[in-house]
Amino acid sequence: MDDLEFIQSCLRGEKQAWSDFILRYSRLIYNYIYSVLTIQGCRLSQGEVEDIFQEIFHSLIKDNYKKLSTYRGRNGCSLGSWLRQVTINFTIDYLRRLKPAVSIHAQEENGGLQDTLSDSNPGAAQFLNSEENRRTLEKCIGSLELEEQYFLELFLNQELDLDQIKEHLRLNRGAVDMRRSRILRKLRDCFRKKGFLG
Repeated sequence: MDDLEFIQSCLRGEKQAWSDFILRYSRLIYNYIYSVLTIQGCRLSQGEVEDIFQEIFHSLIKDNYKKLSTYRGRNGCSLGSWLRQVTINFTIDYLRRLKPAVSIHAQEENGGLQDTLSDSNPGAAQFLNSEENRRTLEKCIGSLELEEQYFLELFLNQELDLDQIKEHLRLNRGAVDMRRSRILRKLRDCFRKKGFLG
């Protein structure tokens, strides 16, 4: 039985299929929740992790399995890969409600986003000296998709190189390069609209 047939069994309310789904994918979902928490540098209680896990399952089945029914298996995407992305997005969103996903003020052992930007561009430090400019940068980052903010977190705050990000996200290198270019283009466009780039 392929993934789409398996999902159809779950959508029809077959109890055995749903039991198999829980057995097969619970560990994967937990692993990716913990992966996001580790990368974000968050320590949540076991109860909070359990809440995220339960909310993810609830989001899949609420409104008569509305979310789960969106899985299509396009471009060879397996159910496991799709659930990984659902879990990552949901967990980031959960954390975002607690605090911003990417904070330029967060000071870590190796420095935060503000330091990274300052180090990589001589003009960045001057740009970030103004509180208004910092707020603009935060707004531009906040306007990105959660997936893109997560990529920035990995690339800037966690200082993973593109090959490490490729392994972490289980993407090919071309897809990682495209995502990075798309994020930079969106940020440039945002800065331009706000009058900071010519």
